[in-house]
Order: sequence, then C-alpha cells, then structure tokens
Amino acid sequence: MRGRGNARSSRALGVSWYPATWHPRLDMGRLHRPRSTTSHRNLPHLFLFFLFVEPFSCLASHSRATELLYSLNEGLPAGVLIGSLAEDLRLLPRSAGRLDPHSQLPERTGAEWNPPLSFSLASRGLSGQYVTLDNRSGELHTSAQEIDREALCLEGGGGTAWGGSVSISSSPSSDSCLLLLDVLVLPQEYFRFVKVKIAIRDINDNAPQFPVSQISVWVPENAPVNTRLAIEHPAVDPDVGINGVQTYRLLDYHGMFTLDVEENENGERTPYLIVMGALDRETQDQYVSIIIAEDGGSPPLLGSATLTIGISDINDNCPLFTDSQINVTVYGNATVGTPIAAVQAVDKDLGTNAQITYSYSQKVPQASKDLFHLDENTGVIKLFNKIGGSVLQSHKLTILANGPGCIPAVITALVSVIKVIFRPPEIVPRYIANEIDGVVYLKELEPVNTPIAFFTIRDPEGKYKVNCYLDGEGPFRLSPYKPYNNEYLLETTKPMDYELQQFYEVAVVAWNSEGFHVKRVIKVQLLDDNDNAPIFLQPLIELTIEENNSPNAFLTKLYATDADSGERGQVSYFLGPDAPSYFSLDSVTGILTVSTQLDREEKEKYRYTVRAVDCGKPPRESVATVALTVLDKNDNSPRFINKDFSFFVPENFPGYGEIGVISVTDADAGRNGWVALSVVNQSDIFVIDTGKGMLRAKVSLDREQQSSYTLWVEAVDGGEPALSSTAKITILLLDINDNPPLVLFPQSNMSYLLVLPSTLPGSPVTEVYAVDKDTGMNAVIAYSIIGRRGPRPESFRIDPKTGNITLEEALLQTDYGLHRLLVKVSDHGYPEPLHSTVMVNLFVNDTVSNESYIESLLRKEPEINIEEKEPQISIEPTHRKVESVSCMPTLVALSVISLGSITLVTGMGIYICLRKGKKHPREDENLEVQIPLKGKIDLHMRERKPMDISNI
Repeated sequence: MRGRGNARSSRALGVSWYPATWHPRLDMGRLHRPRSTTSHRNLPHLFLFFLFVEPFSCLASHSRATELLYSLNEGLPAGVLIGSLAEDLRLLPRSAGRLDPHSQLPERTGAEWNPPLSFSLASRGLSGQYVTLDNRSGELHTSAQEIDREALCLEGGGGTAWGGSVSISSSPSSDSCLLLLDVLVLPQEYFRFVKVKIAIRDINDNAPQFPVSQISVWVPENAPVNTRLAIEHPAVDPDVGINGVQTYRLLDYHGMFTLDVEENENGERTPYLIVMGALDRETQDQYVSIIIAEDGGSPPLLGSATLTIGISDINDNCPLFTDSQINVTVYGNATVGTPIAAVQAVDKDLGTNAQITYSYSQKVPQASKDLFHLDENTGVIKLFNKIGGSVLQSHKLTILANGPGCIPAVITALVSVIKVIFRPPEIVPRYIANEIDGVVYLKELEPVNTPIAFFTIRDPEGKYKVNCYLDGEGPFRLSPYKPYNNEYLLETTKPMDYELQQFYEVAVVAWNSEGFHVKRVIKVQLLDDNDNAPIFLQPLIELTIEENNSPNAFLTKLYATDADSGERGQVSYFLGPDAPSYFSLDSVTGILTVSTQLDREEKEKYRYTVRAVDCGKPPRESVATVALTVLDKNDNSPRFINKDFSFFVPENFPGYGEIGVISVTDADAGRNGWVALSVVNQSDIFVIDTGKGMLRAKVSLDREQQSSYTLWVEAVDGGEPALSSTAKITILLLDINDNPPLVLFPQSNMSYLLVLPSTLPGSPVTEVYAVDKDTGMNAVIAYSIIGRRGPRPESFRIDPKTGNITLEEALLQTDYGLHRLLVKVSDHGYPEPLHSTVMVNLFVNDTVSNESYIESLLRKEPEINIEEKEPQISIEPTHRKVESVSCMPTLVALSVISLGSITLVTGMGIYICLRKGKKHPREDENLEVQIPLKGKIDLHMRERKPMDISNI
C-alpha cells in the first residue's frame, strides 16, 4: 500500500514509525453534530467549544484521543517523510455513520473523503521550525530547519506538558528526546485529537571537547606506584550513549604513567592518572603530554588538550657543603666588621624545604664566637672585635648548615691570626670628582686627563720609604704630583663610554721597605649622557599585506634600540610626515597598523618614513623607511570591454578564419589576473584563442542555413576560487551572391501550356516564378526572354519584374503550333550576377488532340539563338503580385503600340550578335540552374497537361 511504502522510505532515512496506541476507552464514533459540507466553516466553532467545555469534557476528550510515536535521526534534510497520520490512524471512509478503527486503510488520500479530511496543528507554536504537516494527506515531513538533538534537549531538560502544538520533552534518561505535537483531525464527522511524539535519535555529530585547552595535575614526588589521581575538566560530548565519550588515552606516557577511566552511576566517565614508576622532582620536575578523548561513534571523533603533570617537591634532600674545611688568614690590624670568610651549603629542594640556617657547633669556644661573628642566613664570617695581644693565633670554627628535618651538614674554618708589630703605610685620599660613600661618579663625556682625586702616601713612623702604584684595569693613571713629595694624582687617560663599561674598580697600593702593603680601593661609576640616537634594526622595513584586509590590521612591530640608559634610552615611535593618514603607529609599543581596507588595484605600494625618538635632552632620533607591498587577492572578476560584441562576417568565411577579437581585462595581478576564454554554447562551431582572444569559426558559415549566431563567451581567471564573467557575442552573416535564382514554376522544361487562338492581346498567358536564397540586391530578380522559337514567338512578352508572360499581338492562323521561349532569370548580385534559365512551352491551338506529337516536339533540341539583350533588373526584391484584370484593355492598347518597338529592338539585337560573331554561352560560363519543383504549386500550368486560355 502507499502508506507502507512511504514508511519504508522513511526508515531508510533514519525515520521509524509505530502503530497507533489506542486508549482503552477510545470511542471511534463520530461527534454527534449536524453534518456540514465545509469542514473549515466549523473550525472556529470547534475551538470555542474546546475553550468553554474543556473542564467538563475530560471523558469525551480522552475517548477520541490517540497517541502516535515516531522516531528519526537528527540532522535530516528538509522533506523527509516522518509518517502519515491518515495511514497510521487507519482512518476509513464513513460507513453506516461510524468509523471502523480495526479495518485496513484503503488506497486513497484524505482528499478523496467527502467531506475531505483536514489535518492541522492545534496551535502554531514551533511547528514551522521542525516539521511540516500536509493538511490534506496528513503526512509529516521534516522542515527546512534542521533538527539538532543537542540544541533541543540538552538545553531544555525536564519534561514538558502537552500545552502547545509543538513542545520538547527530555525524559530523565539522557538518551530520550521527544518532539511533541497536538494534531486535530477534522471535519467533525471524523474528529480526532492526536498526540504525536517524535523521538529524536542521536547521531555522532559532535566531537568530545575539553572545557580548557591546558590541564594541570600535580603529583608528589614521593607518590607510590599505582597512585590514582583524578584529572579535572574531563571532556564533554553533547552526544549520548555510544556516541558520547568512551575512553581516554595519552599521546606520550613517558614510561611513568598510564590512564584509567571510571564510570559513575550517572554514566559519567572520569579519567584517572596512574603513577607507574618512581618520581624524582630533582631529576625531572614536569611531564607534558596530550590527553585524547574518544567517543564510540563510527567513525570515532576525537578531542584533545595539553596535559601538564607537575612533580611537587617534598623535603627529601638535606643541605650539603662542597668542602669539609676552609683556611682563613686574618692580620692583627684588620678593621672590625671586615668579612674574613663565607661558607655556603646547597639544598636541592625548593621553597621552605630548601631553607638553610648557619650556626656554630657547641664545640666552638666562646672566645672564638665573640671574636668572629657568623651570619645565620648568609654564612658570612666577620671580625666582630679588635684583635688584641692576648688573642690566640689559631681558631677552629665548626659551622653547621641546618635544614628542616635534616641532620646538619658540617664544615670547619681554620682561622690563623697574624699579629702586626709595625704600623703600615697610610693612604689619605682627597677627592676632586663627586664622591659618595666611596664611589666616584664621572660623566662618560668627560675629557681626557680629568682629575679624580689626590692621594697622600706616608709612613706613620717616618722611618721607611713608601712607594705606591695603581692596581686594576681601566683608563686611569696615578702619577706623582710635583713639586710636592708623596702626593699623587689620579686622572683619566682616554674618553670613557658608558655603553661599553659602566663601572671600574681600581686600588692604590702603598708598601714600605719592610714589606707591609696597604690598599685603598677606588670605585668609579660612569654617568650616562644622551650620546646615542635610537637605531632601527633595519633601515628599510619591507612589509607585505593581502588586500581587503580587516580594519586595524597588524602590519609589524617596530623595534629600535638605544644604548643609553634610563629615560635617555626610552624610545618612542612616530610616523613620518609622508605617511598616509590611515596608518597608525603606537608610540609606546611600536605596533604599526592600518585602519582601513587596502585595495591593490587602487594602490599597490606604499613607502613612507617612521621615526624613533628617545627621551633625552635634547632628544635624538633616527629614521627608517617602511616599504609596504599590497598582495593581490582574487577579488575582481574578468571584465569585458563591452557587454555585447557584434561582428559582421561574410558568409562562406573560411574555417578558422579570424572573426574578431574579444577583449577582456582583469584588474588582479599574477595568476589571479590570468584569464582563460571559452565558448559556452555552440562550441562545436566556434572556438576562441585564449591568448589573443581571437574568435574563429571551425567551419565555413552559410547565411542561407543560419543568418546569425548568438554566443556566450565565459572569461575565467586563475584565482582560487576562480571568478568569471560572461559576454554576449552576436555574429551576423553578410550575404554574398552564392545562390542563383531558383525557378519554381514552370517545374521543368518539358511542361507546356495550351493557348487558344482566341486569346486577346494583352492577356496574361502564364508566368515564370523564381526565388533567390540570398538577400538584398543579391535577391533582386529580373526576368527576360533570351531565346525564341516558333511560328511567331515574338508575340509573347515577359514582365521583367513579375515574370508574367502576356500576349502582345493577336494570334493569326499561321501562329498555330508550338512556341518555345527561353527565359533567363537573373539576380542583381555583386560582383557578378548569377542566373538560371527555363524553357516556357506554349502550344497555340484550339485543342490538344495528339499529346504524343506535342511531346515529340518537346523532346527535340530546339535551335534557339541566344539574345544578348540584358534584362532590365528591378531594384526591388521580386514578390508575386496579383494583377488586376481591370487593366486588361490598357495592356492590349499598350501592347499594340509597343509591338513595333519590340520588334525593332529584337532585330537590332540579333544583328549585333551576328556582327560580333558571338557564340552561345557555354554552360560552364553562365550558371544556369534548372531545378525541379520540390513542392506542388497551384498555378495555371501542369506538366504535359494543356489548359485553354481565352477571353471567354
């Protein structure tokens, strides 16, 4: 049956249907209302009836309520059949006043019911979005709005009542998604209130997706093997069931980890990271891999995120010294607070686990602790008190490095004290340059020989000679300052550059003859000047951008360096005065942008300057040139110079001859501007040269077969995707005189016509009718008699325009017999007219008594002298004209008057031909065509059947 066939086709598209479920109290009888001939007329009354009686008519409503359940896949195209309500409800024509719900559905549609069935949704609601209901056949189809199960049900959730014509229901099971419809079946005689449920089946149209792209998991480095750690942010797949997330895996397990998946009561799967080996943060503190989620669809879809496994530190390392003992020497004249040594231990842990404090062991005597101070945080040992004469010369300092929860590391410092009996030399500085806290400040642009300080070198006891020298590297010189003794001047020896070196440390060393040395350290700090301009990395900045860019598109980030420090080295960026207004340059970041769309066809290259300016006083700047090239994009279709092309070509034009050039341009460049031409239609006749755009015809063209051609030429550029345009080409064929006149009547040279002797002069006898396939002057036809034979053939005359043959003179007794007229039909072609000939046979007699005799005369070759008189050619195309019989008397009179003139002209023509010795034109010199008539023409002559002509 028709309905079952539709159901099968629906299931092929992912649609299933189920038989109607009948309510136990279902009453299949019709409503007890008067029958109406128009169901739509009672529809408003029916709505009012439901509005007012619904609270009191539950039983009646349920007695005629029906539920239908269909299922279909999400994402089906428009027009897929969901089900036929008429078929699935098994509605039959009314029989004996009731509907039989148990009988089979006949082969008929709702339109065959009387009155016809009508199906409609109870209210419009959302029905137009997802389904369409045919109000006659009751067929449900998918609409143009594609059904997305995830958008319908995952967002809505919860059940929905039957309040509207279309609603969405999501059952507690995540696999169920229902589209609910209320359908009314009218008219009243067949009324049904149908509840339709459409179950939307899930397809694997969504890939798993992690909520974040970066997932971090922290594992303690002492985590035992098989430790399980839940990975937060598991992947989410809007699909359900087997199409949801099924498994997880890592792209690289690093030989240390594996993954497991656990499923809870709600069916949610959570990946767990399992430790498979011993971890050590100090060896490797981080592992990076890709976690992949895979669903169960066919084929499966994947989602991924970056999984970073961080190894957290535990206190599994203790402080360690690199040495077990250090030796320290201290002079007895050392200054209090002078650092004499420093110890340092290392702990590989991090943070609080790596905090180290230093302390003396309890074995260290208190006297040593009072003389030497140990900083518990830095491990620096300083001289805490002045060394007296009673101080021991050797001290053993046992130092402990303490870490949290660790056994202290031990190092021993052996300190030797050297007592000084004589006083050392003295160095007394007097600074000329600016000095603060022992640091001398000089500007980098100070000239050579800039004085820094005076130094007085002397022996406190005045017993020994004291010498001095400058120790350390730098552009400095220490020289005696004459005429004073023991005075020395420290000065510069060459210009200094802050950008090369900012700090110097030298020492003035004095010693006496006893070998005592004294050192005075001088620290020199250079002050920066704005002596350097910003420098661009490249003086020419070449950039490219594709045309039709988005507004405020990024071009580049300019970068200039300034060797100066502080504000003097801070660089700001500015556009040059030649830069177009739609370019912008951020003065702080140096980001160059363009605020508008660029069009390569309008301007391809831009060249302007940019400036880098520092903040010095006065500021310095440098200039670079920006050369921007706009790259082509295929945004212009090929353009013909004309919308329409017209070419005039003479017919019989040789094959592959040049008809004309089709000019086309493309404003794009490169491959985008390459244009290929092709003939869209009639490519079997015409071809176009892509390179030159030359249009050619493959074959010779005949105007008589077709006078014009209309072509469409397509131009396609080489871009991706390619753009195209078309132009109309009209080819008009110019006529050339390549067709001689075609004689249609008489049909052959063997036709003859009976002319009665009683025919009056001026009467039309017959006609010669010819056509020419050419046009214009090539089709203008003229008729003339160029040969005559018979008793008195000059008695007949032919009209040069119409081809009508008339009797010029009255026929005499001697004119009886066969008259043969050779008629030449000539066109007015250029450069040479073409013509055809036909023989007109006129038999003058009262009757035709012996046809065989006449036929024997026709078969004889007539001896006719060709007249050289050229026919008078009309300038108008020849058409058949209807002659008026009212002109007959006038024609007779004119014939009599003109008879003498015609005879004279004919005689003169014969005389001239004989004088010149002209021969008869050969068949190959004059194009004579005798063409039999292809179709029957109803004229006054039939072959070999004479007809009387008289004035009766």
